[in-house]
Amino acid sequence: MPAAPGTGPGCLGSPAQAPSGSLAGVQGAPRRLGTSKPSWIVRTESNVRRERPKRPDPPCTICKGTGRIDCRNCFGRGRTNHAELVMLPKGEWPHWCRICGGSGLDYCFRCHGTGEYREPMGFHFTVKSK
Repeated sequence: MPAAPGTGPGCLGSPAQAPSGSLAGVQGAPRRLGTSKPSWIVRTESNVRRERPKRPDPPCTICKGTGRIDCRNCFGRGRTNHAELVMLPKGEWPHWCRICGGSGLDYCFRCHGTGEYREPMGFHFTVKSK
């Protein structure tokens, strides 16, 4: 009696069919190559305390120790069109400020962003009285 093909003493049987989602010819390959969770989720440590930056003593008189002030170009709005309005008119798109990049903040001109108190820089000319 002839033996069925693939069923002899030296054969292991019919060839195994690879799952449709895995790589062909690779046993135990993952079915999905993507991640199971979104990659933009950021996990934080729950027992780590963030230190708040301490304000310098004495602080700068202009920025009150933060090192940042409202942008001089957009007046702290972040956009240059209709900077005097809180909201843009309907259908109007913002033109982002090129100085602050749309954040509305700039470095303090007195302390250069450090927040520490500095004396005014520059020359002071005295006026002679006659």
